[in-house]
Amino acid sequence: MPPPPRTLALSPHVTATGRALAAAARRRGLGCETLREWRAPDGPHGIGSLYAGPRFADAVAGGLGLGLLEAPADWLATLPYELTGRGIEFTTVARARALRRPAFVKPPNDKSFPARVYPDGSGLPGPDAMDDDTPVLVGDVVAFTAEYRLFVRDGAVLTGSRYAVRGVLDVVPLEEDERRDEVVDFAALVLAPGVPPLPSAVVLDVGAVDGRWAVVEATRPGRAGTTRATPTPRST
Repeated sequence: MPPPPRTLALSPHVTATGRALAAAARRRGLGCETLREWRAPDGPHGIGSLYAGPRFADAVAGGLGLGLLEAPADWLATLPYELTGRGIEFTTVARARALRRPAFVKPPNDKSFPARVYPDGSGLPGPDAMDDDTPVLVGDVVAFTAEYRLFVRDGAVLTGSRYAVRGVLDVVPLEEDERRDEVVDFAALVLAPGVPPLPSAVVLDVGAVDGRWAVVEATRPGRAGTTRATPTPRST
């Protein structure tokens, strides 16, 4: 039997989000396949979408003929303060190790080390574990009172949800949230012409902090969970 005209592929490690996406794909009459090896399948496959972590996606996307859309590594640091609500620097891990103050430090587009608040730079991976020129984002520590995940295509919010309140998992569909209009209006500012652009498909996280809205981060759609909890003190 020939493969379906379009199939969703999942990594070997299937998460709750992956199962939800597979169920949604099947409801739409699409195929769904869990890849068991770290390479594209041989022969015709019909795979047109991929949900996977960054390392697996990087390993198989080329063989599947798929492009991995991702925000530029320095995107957050290029946004104006009015959209971030905090200072954010795009720098190297070597410079970040010299920090002598608390800061939220994260790899821009992967999970090569934990993204969290570090009391100072001494807790970051050392030269024996990570090259000095590895890029990182360093942000001021802020406390988001509510956080939302928005799925964006061609500059428009298609759907989303609130996923945390004061750092505690608290999921509500965007359409049912009382602050839905505020969230969408702020997202429109982030996606407006003249603002550093994002890819045509992206996940945008925004949150409320100090009585105003701010960008949390932008994530590759193929690896973003539908919801997630985050520690209250954070930034980038």
